Amino acid sequence: MQQRGANNELRRRNIEAATITAIIPVLIMLPFWLLALALIWLPFNALFGLHFWWFPAVWVLAGLALFLRPVQVAVMTPLYGVVKPTDVERAKLQPLWEDLSARLDLSPTHYFLRILPSDDVNAFACGGHLVVVTSFAVSELGDDELTGVLAHEVSHHLGLHTVALTFVHWLSIPVVALARIGFFMQNVAQAATDSFARHSAALTAIGRVVAAVLTGISWIFLAALYASDAATNLVSRSSEYNADRRAIEMGYGPQLATALRRVIDQNGSDRSRGWRGRLSMSHPPALTRVSRIEADLRSRRTR
Repeated sequence: MQQRGANNELRRRNIEAATITAIIPVLIMLPFWLLALALIWLPFNALFGLHFWWFPAVWVLAGLALFLRPVQVAVMTPLYGVVKPTDVERAKLQPLWEDLSARLDLSPTHYFLRILPSDDVNAFACGGHLVVVTSFAVSELGDDELTGVLAHEVSHHLGLHTVALTFVHWLSIPVVALARIGFFMQNVAQAATDSFARHSAALTAIGRVVAAVLTGISWIFLAALYASDAATNLVSRSSEYNADRRAIEMGYGPQLATALRRVIDQNGSDRSRGWRGRLSMSHPPALTRVSRIEADLRSRRTR
């Protein structure tokens, strides 16, 4: 009962922290998402007289459907190119997964494990149910290291990090689409001006104005994407540290640190240089994470 109460308290704190951190990229994207939907809605309104708020309502409901487990199995697994574990991989993963689930008072079937064919030591969590480990990580990491990795990824789910970031990416889809359409139409307008209107000063001026307007609209949406991506990356790095801390609280800190050292051995020091590099990184350097984990473990031993 004490363990279950501690897990429930941890989940409550995770939800509160995820809500606070996730709201930043959502607030950045929200006005541009509504503007993009408004531009998409205009022709539908002219043809069918549809009320505008049907568009954001349907889009949000469709986004929420992505978090249903059957939808994630059907949509996200082919989207990310992941596959079910082989018999050999399942024989190694399943006992570790069941032990971790029992320790956290979770159903082993609440999340589903998938394999990403890759020669890198890596893993990630996405949506609300998917945990992915690379085939190389399964074959090369020991049981303790692999358990530490799984604990870290489950911590992302318990903290609702994957839910928040997936929803932000869902909101960005119409913004991305209109930015690309705008740049395409700008190129078309510029080409038409150069080809057909170059002998008419008036038509040339009109073509250049149209191209400039389309370019401006496209850059507005592109700037929104850059701002949202920067905020999302900041949130992602914070969520990595939070997931590391939760893995330590679960008792898997040393195992996770050992697995991260394998990443360093494979890729070398991945410390980013300069503020632009730090801003563009969605994950902190593995060396920094190991240092923070070891410092946290030392602090806990001296308490």
